[in-house]
Amino acid sequence: QVQLVESGGGLVQAGGSLRLSCAASGLRVSSSTMAWFRQAPGKEREFVAGISGSGDSTSYADSVKGRFTISIDNAKNTVYLQMTSLKPEDTAVYSCAANFRILGVRRSNVNEYGYWGQGTQVTVSS
Repeated sequence: QVQLVESGGGLVQAGGSLRLSCAASGLRVSSSTMAWFRQAPGKEREFVAGISGSGDSTSYADSVKGRFTISIDNAKNTVYLQMTSLKPEDTAVYSCAANFRILGVRRSNVNEYGYWGQGTQVTVSS
């Protein structure tokens, strides 16, 4: 049974930083495609960042490039999202997602992912 458990969300002032964690069980992140998505109230879920299990290939939404970094700790079977220079428009519920495949996965496509965490709230105040 696959489980993804996010943590690390909270309230932060604009310009601040947070690190989100996604602890996986029932799959090996080293052989999966992992991603972070977010959904703000009244908006559709949107892609934030994705990474191949090897960790050598990442992709980001234009809105977070240069501010967010996705990474993998294979020993802990955990995926991280380091967020810096946070803006009020980053406020959303952030969810971790997984696909057992690595090759041919369109990381930014929400339909590529069959496993999702429950999400963690990130609120950035101005």
